[in-house]
Amino acid sequence: MATRPHTYLRKPSVADAEEFVARVAESEHLEPWAFPPADVGAFRQWLTRGERHEIEQFLVCSREDDGIAGFVNLNGIQRGAVQRATAGWAALSPYVGRGHLTDGVSMAIEVAFTQMRLHRFEADIQPGNERSRALARRCGLRLEGYSPRLVLVDGDWRDHERWAVNAEDWRAARRS
Repeated sequence: MATRPHTYLRKPSVADAEEFVARVAESEHLEPWAFPPADVGAFRQWLTRGERHEIEQFLVCSREDDGIAGFVNLNGIQRGAVQRATAGWAALSPYVGRGHLTDGVSMAIEVAFTQMRLHRFEADIQPGNERSRALARRCGLRLEGYSPRLVLVDGDWRDHERWAVNAEDWRAARRS
């Protein structure tokens, strides 16, 4: 799996449930943008969902203490002529603002393009979510469009911006 000096990615397991749920409970910054599993039962359902071939889940972990600093999901993985996935992510307290999620998303992009051989890495971000918008920019994604009422979040259909990077642009940026 991909690594950085302070951060690494790994697959989640049942053994992560209690720590993950505790981190989510501490992470007041998530609402109204994201609603990750908030109890052990929901975490187990999330893990089961990740067993499907169209989803990859990664925990973003701190090398300092091996704590769960966040997560990145690759959802709706499409093969054939499209070769893309749409990512969702969140940093978890107390690791917010320490660069772990930027590393995690960057590593997920690397995995998507090198190991999974996808062509596009996409993210749908709510327009007011400035932290995710800035993270997308830092990781090389570009704003491509706007979709009204695109994703059901906490019972409401919410508008989202569509951000993406393709493999060619990602490789070119790495060379420069």
